[in-house]
Amino acid sequence: MRGAPEDPEDSSGLSAATFAALDKASGKIASAAVAAMDKQFPWFGRMPADQRASVLFIAQTGVAGFTAWLRDQRQALKLTADAFRGADAQDLSRWITLRQTVELVRVALEVFEAQVPDLASDDTERQVLAEAVLRYGREVAFTSAMSYASAAEARGAWDARLEASVVDGIVRGDAEESLLSRAAALGWDMEAQTTVLVGNPPSDDPPTVIYEVRSRAARLGRPVLLGLQGARLVVLLAGPTAAPAEATALVKMASAFGDGPVVAGPTVPSIADAHRSSFDALSGLRAVVAWPAAPRPVRSTDLLPERALAGDPEAERQLIDRVARPLEQAGGGLLETVETYLETGGVLESCARQLFVHPNTVRYRLRKAAEITGCNANLPRDALVLRVALAVGRLSRSRGLW
Repeated sequence: MRGAPEDPEDSSGLSAATFAALDKASGKIASAAVAAMDKQFPWFGRMPADQRASVLFIAQTGVAGFTAWLRDQRQALKLTADAFRGADAQDLSRWITLRQTVELVRVALEVFEAQVPDLASDDTERQVLAEAVLRYGREVAFTSAMSYASAAEARGAWDARLEASVVDGIVRGDAEESLLSRAAALGWDMEAQTTVLVGNPPSDDPPTVIYEVRSRAARLGRPVLLGLQGARLVVLLAGPTAAPAEATALVKMASAFGDGPVVAGPTVPSIADAHRSSFDALSGLRAVVAWPAAPRPVRSTDLLPERALAGDPEAERQLIDRVARPLEQAGGGLLETVETYLETGGVLESCARQLFVHPNTVRYRLRKAAEITGCNANLPRDALVLRVALAVGRLSRSRGLW
């Protein structure tokens, strides 16, 4: 004869004998589930013993919780979630993927469905248990998915902090091994060429900024690291940028920034040298206001005159090394010709008269100067670069620095 329900609050319709059988069989069912996992998945057997023990603990908690859930099904989410919230379960998520977790849950539920109904006192209770197992299995599946979603969110937050620390270290000029190891932990290719871009963020909302930058980088197939530093966005872009086709990556990434100038530092061989690219890019960002017509993005090397005027000693050094010193060392009157041509306002005939040479000689010398420095004195922007470079060179020589 069927016994009475275990207590007045029990609405499951199950007898006390069935509840007792469920309590007694919880360990056996959990062990059977783990054995089935071990049999079906070779990778499960290769897991460390403590992680396999965590799986057994979760299975036992789930089976034991089933009885409590039958008494009060409103507690389903809480009871099943408890098994996944322990420290061991969180550590388990680092060993197995969400897909593997789904496979383990599926096997456990198959064992559960096969064995639990047999514990019923009669056919009516068997049907009740079979239906309850299906509902409980759904709760377990949802809870395991929620557990992994929470772990993914926590990992994402940790990665964001780690990424911000890497970018901040590069901006500060660090090139320590610890910084490089943190970049490697984020999946950055340590041999990849790196370019630093700086400018205004597209939004005051950090998630929006991250989405804008990462979505454009994904379309380009380029890894990025990014950091928001107040009203400044710093982006590290992996890959070459020398060829015209490669340089378009900078233009497309610039569209991820907000209004205002975007400055790209020089492309360096690896992230270990990224602090140099960052220094030049930030120097250019401070000086770009002096060139309202600057392209977007603008290379920090194209801002050398403005950077030198702003007091950047590195820009002064580069102007001397790239322009002033090569012209002086070339000889053949190139330096004098460029200086005279600029002083006469770019009038060829006036320059030739002052130098007592034929205008064709001036043309020839200007072409040679352009080949050496990359600056054409006939172009307004290049003429400014030449003027500032020669002025910086004279000042440096007067101070005994050159």
